[in-house]
Amino acid sequence: MAMLAHEIWNQHFVSIIGQEQVDYMLNEFQSPSAIMGQLSTGFEYFLAVTNHQEQEEKAGYLGILADENASRLMISKIYIREKNRGTGLGNYLLDFVKTRCSERNLKTVWLTVNRFNDETISWYQRKGFDIVDEVKKDIGGGFVMDDYIMELTVD
Repeated sequence: MAMLAHEIWNQHFVSIIGQEQVDYMLNEFQSPSAIMGQLSTGFEYFLAVTNHQEQEEKAGYLGILADENASRLMISKIYIREKNRGTGLGNYLLDFVKTRCSERNLKTVWLTVNRFNDETISWYQRKGFDIVDEVKKDIGGGFVMDDYIMELTVD
């Protein structure tokens, strides 16, 4: 997944946050050791695979973290390779997340998204998410995450 992250982040996020912050975030939050650490604290990861000319191909991945006490589930990561965007894979992953919520009796899906990531914000809004708050967080290395918090109520 770290290799997918490297490809996807460099395709999508450099124009939003710059190469230096992309490199920092890949190292701190998307590296194999960072992912292993997240798995040890309850995160769940799912690899999205498509078939192309009868060959399986890694198309993206999803990272979630459930909080049963608060009756909500966080989408930590939903990343899709550029060539697989617009194929319905994002809808499939979001439906998967909503099903996971229902199975666990959780009522809310939430996530953070960079406030300048207009295309992604718009996609989540079309899916029923609302911006409910903002958060600025120092993530080290001289970088700040400047995000919206978005939520979706699950029936």
